[in-house]
Amino acid sequence: MMGDRKKDRETTVFSVLVVDDTEANIDILVDTLSGEYDVRVALDGETALETVEEEKPDLILLDIMMPGMDGYEVCRRLKGEPRTRNIPIIFLTAMTEEKDEARGLALGAVDYVTKPFSPDLIKSRVRNQLRLSRHREMLAIEVARKTRALNEALLELQNASLDTIMRLTRAMEYRANESGRHNLRISEYAAAIARELGLNAKTVSAITYAAPMHDVGKIGIPRDLLDRHPQLSTEELDTVKNHTVIGAEILAGPDRGFLQLARTIALTHHEKWDGSGYPKGLKGDAIPLAGRIVCLADKFDVLMSDRPGRKAFSPEQTQYIIRQQRGKHFDPKIVDAFFKAEEAVAAVMEKHGTG
Repeated sequence: MMGDRKKDRETTVFSVLVVDDTEANIDILVDTLSGEYDVRVALDGETALETVEEEKPDLILLDIMMPGMDGYEVCRRLKGEPRTRNIPIIFLTAMTEEKDEARGLALGAVDYVTKPFSPDLIKSRVRNQLRLSRHREMLAIEVARKTRALNEALLELQNASLDTIMRLTRAMEYRANESGRHNLRISEYAAAIARELGLNAKTVSAITYAAPMHDVGKIGIPRDLLDRHPQLSTEELDTVKNHTVIGAEILAGPDRGFLQLARTIALTHHEKWDGSGYPKGLKGDAIPLAGRIVCLADKFDVLMSDRPGRKAFSPEQTQYIIRQQRGKHFDPKIVDAFFKAEEAVAAVMEKHGTG
């Protein structure tokens, strides 16, 4: 049985399906190829499709002019199915006009052999197409293997990158006297909101990596001001607010991807929907989407945490404040997405705590 052939293409006897309604042509092709290949025969298009369905051949020699279903239609159907579209098809024809050849090639045929047949030419065409098919098959296997390896390496790099970001932001957390899990929670809250908004996986991933760096500029703010906030003078408060600009300067550069996004978030996550935020007083959609997302994620975590001069708010109080600030502090659609992501947000709090 052909189904029991060895899988090693170097030692396997390849199978060739000959489809022709003329017995004389079949006899010539079988005599020509049977010494090297496992040759099967179909006398019409319908039988050819049934034969291929039962056992896929390595190559098909297909007559064009047949009663009932012609070779063009057989080719079209085979090329329309994922399982059979890669079988090389060589048309057998007495036609010589270029338009007939072009039609067959457009349907996916790899070659033409005109009647009457030259045995040597048939052997050469079949051998060349099987060699190319085997090469494409091996190439596809190698591409798939390297793609898997690349994806695994990329995932490992992404995980390492996120771990490195979290370690680096710990320096800011110590500087700002904040919980070591604050930035990790911000990352996951922001990702949950982004997913609820329907952003694509690549954008969600970028926000996941960028969000933890939203307050990196606090490294440049005197520690005593951070400890005393919000009991600060107007001048001192302006100094603290400048952490957005400092963060953007720290993250500035030719980098692309999540580092560029991190710079945007650092600069804009204290802007407010109604234009009363800082540092630029941006309003509405003028605030980058990632900045609006992290604005809410950050505020939620801050409200749920102890801060200088106050204790953490309860979940109910926090939710009330966020709803009250819909359309003022926060983009309404971000607020709506946040509450739709309630289960994901609760899972983050269960995993990483609050405060």
